[in-house]
Amino acid sequence: MNVSDALHELDATDLAVRLRRRELSAREVVQAHLDRIAQVNPTVNAIVTLDPEGALAAAAQADERLARGAAVPLLHGLPIAFKDTHLTRGMRTTFGSPLFADHIPDEDDLVVDRLQRAGAIRLGKTNVPEFAAGSHTFNPVFGTTRNPYDTTRSAGGSSGGGGAALATGMQPLADGSDMGGSLRNPASFCNVVGLRPTPGRVPPHPGGNLWDTLAVPGPMGRTVADTALLLSAMAGPDPRCPISLETPGDAFRVPLDRDLRGLRVAWAPDLGGHAPADPDVLAVLEPALSVLEELGCHVEAACPDLTGADEAFRTLRAHSFDLALGDLLDSDRQALKPSLVWNIEQGRRLTAADLKAATATRGRLYLDVLDFFSRYDLLLAPVSQVTPFDAELEYPREVAGRPTHTYLDWMRSAYLITVLGVPALSVPAGFTPGGLPVGLQFVGAPRADLAVLQAGHAYEQATRHGRRRPEPPIS
Repeated sequence: MNVSDALHELDATDLAVRLRRRELSAREVVQAHLDRIAQVNPTVNAIVTLDPEGALAAAAQADERLARGAAVPLLHGLPIAFKDTHLTRGMRTTFGSPLFADHIPDEDDLVVDRLQRAGAIRLGKTNVPEFAAGSHTFNPVFGTTRNPYDTTRSAGGSSGGGGAALATGMQPLADGSDMGGSLRNPASFCNVVGLRPTPGRVPPHPGGNLWDTLAVPGPMGRTVADTALLLSAMAGPDPRCPISLETPGDAFRVPLDRDLRGLRVAWAPDLGGHAPADPDVLAVLEPALSVLEELGCHVEAACPDLTGADEAFRTLRAHSFDLALGDLLDSDRQALKPSLVWNIEQGRRLTAADLKAATATRGRLYLDVLDFFSRYDLLLAPVSQVTPFDAELEYPREVAGRPTHTYLDWMRSAYLITVLGVPALSVPAGFTPGGLPVGLQFVGAPRADLAVLQAGHAYEQATRHGRRRPEPPIS
């Protein structure tokens, strides 16, 4: 195996060090990932727009700047394909919709701009569900993204293209966003790491609702350290985002090693009865408790009171869909998938009393979770209630023996955490007997993003589940 053949297997943190030391050139790294894309993307369909010439030209410029002795930015030479809901100047951004199949923005999303300023090399775009609605990545423009561990199964979503591209070595890092689990579910399904940060940690811009705290941008990586690396380039305040946090991204450029002895950990396998999980999910996750106990944690069954969280999330989500997509429903209803139409119409039927109740419930939940985290340092739960399901389905037809009725019903274990406004991390936790990945959700107190990353890192180092890569024909 020559050097180029192996580069796609290296962690982003390792690649970054080698690039700064000039042991590798940006052109070598980019070309290795382009070769990998050519090899495996036809099978998984994760990267939907690709600019090899532009990426190689940018890599050459990066190499030349380094040769001149210029300062080396954090992500110097690391290739990345951006989520196809994040605006990329001069490169099409389709949102997975035929209405935007030829849309070429004239500006970058803030997260795209920050990552490129940090030295990342733009490869292209990764696949998403239509308007990022749902946690299964398929759309009428580009089709379905396949799970690298079983191509008959879903890769999750809405950052499913990013998750599948990471798992197969087509890129070392991936950006994404998360409202109801869109960073966490694909991380769980693809055996990678995904962080839903505290709202405001990574400012969203531009955006229609500047005060929205349901949907947040965030990072994905093959390891917790890689995910923290990307977060450090994404995070930090921006005056155009009124909810942005003042903590700079550099706060996450620290060693993640931490002694977990004495950590108080709550285990909530069904989130207090609000999110029952399939038995095969729980069978994979239960050994994690022993791992954490061996690391010195005190683990017990406990869960914050999530009464009303489901209704609050669905109400606020529907309202946000109406705000963002209501005009398209009026002008191009037939071009929208039925689930989108349903969700927008749910928003239109809301009353002031509905919004008042949801807002009040969310406020109560936040205060309750503050109290919960005064007694516990960490909450553990399934990321997803199901394992990767048939990719030909829009969503699973049942969860824990109960039928589902909407495309949201199987996502409760992720979106109930969303409502709380706290950071949540998906870390690989093992595989079913059939070889399907399952993720464990590490949930922390408000703004405790670093503590969540440290705990996830310790678990990851003790188990190494994330080192298991897809088998042939993908590999």
